Amino acid sequence: MGAGFVSLRGVNKFFDDVHAVANLDLDVHAGEFFSMLGPSGSGKTTVLRLIAGFESASTGSISIESQDVTELAPFDRPVNTVFQDYALFPHMSIQENVEYGLRTRKVPRPERAKQALEAIDSVKLSHLAQRLPHQLSGGQRQRIALARALVLRPKVLLLDEPLGALDKQLREEMQVELKRIQREAGITFIFVTHDQEEAMRMSDRIAVFNAGAIEQIGTPQQVYEKPESTFVARFLGVSNVFSDQVAQEIFGSPATVNIRPERIKLVAPSTKPKADERGVVGTIIESSYIGANTIFLIQTESGQRVIATRLNEELPDQVNRFVTGDRVGAVWKSDHSAVIPT
Repeated sequence: MGAGFVSLRGVNKFFDDVHAVANLDLDVHAGEFFSMLGPSGSGKTTVLRLIAGFESASTGSISIESQDVTELAPFDRPVNTVFQDYALFPHMSIQENVEYGLRTRKVPRPERAKQALEAIDSVKLSHLAQRLPHQLSGGQRQRIALARALVLRPKVLLLDEPLGALDKQLREEMQVELKRIQREAGITFIFVTHDQEEAMRMSDRIAVFNAGAIEQIGTPQQVYEKPESTFVARFLGVSNVFSDQVAQEIFGSPATVNIRPERIKLVAPSTKPKADERGVVGTIIESSYIGANTIFLIQTESGQRVIATRLNEELPDQVNRFVTGDRVGAVWKSDHSAVIPT
């Protein structure tokens, strides 16, 4: 078996002629908040379903805590799954919903009530234990779905885009709550999302999926600052990727180079870059004020487009701002760029 708490070795999954998961090796550590991030159709949800047992691997093996679970049915695996739609029973109270799994396991009534109330308390909703699901907000229902999964004390909790149905503010609040719950429960979480910011905010490590394979695994900082492919650089936030002739002109090498917009500062076009800096001159063809930041799109003299982000540290009437049509220099420190392996 593999070296991780959850390990996949040589896993392939075919749906007719579609190769949904390709020769996948993956290790997830015990107690880790691990996210699988990628666009729709990249294979991340299929991998989650393979771990859960909802899908069978075409080839390869899956182990949890050194136990081969490849052929086990979902209910025989030490995992539980939380879905986006909550799947709460509408006619049962919150406490009864959380007790349901314990009841199917023949846990005596007093003990299952005790465990259910403890689980509800862990998600800070004890005061709502006797309400029905329709009396709760979307975020509260999501927390109850978590409590129902946690009460069974799985070794691994699988979460399939559980926050996808929530609005932005509630989603951000639940991201904080979910990380707190994971930390306090000490359970391994494997989380599927297509939202880059969500994965960056909550994860200990991230696997970036593309076309059924993993492009890169690392901490949020590693995959953001040191992308190992152009796909990762562009999928994890906005990025400037220079290659071929453009890279040759700027860096003296045709290597593919990535620079994040927040690493670029705007200066007067006559400003000469320092010895430890690189830069280009161009014209601002678009600027967008988005509250904390202003985003600038700059077209260089050679036709290359560069995106730069400026933090709005001062009030608009207190700063001399660059505006559309201005010629500017876009400069960055040499060590703030990252060469992408070919």
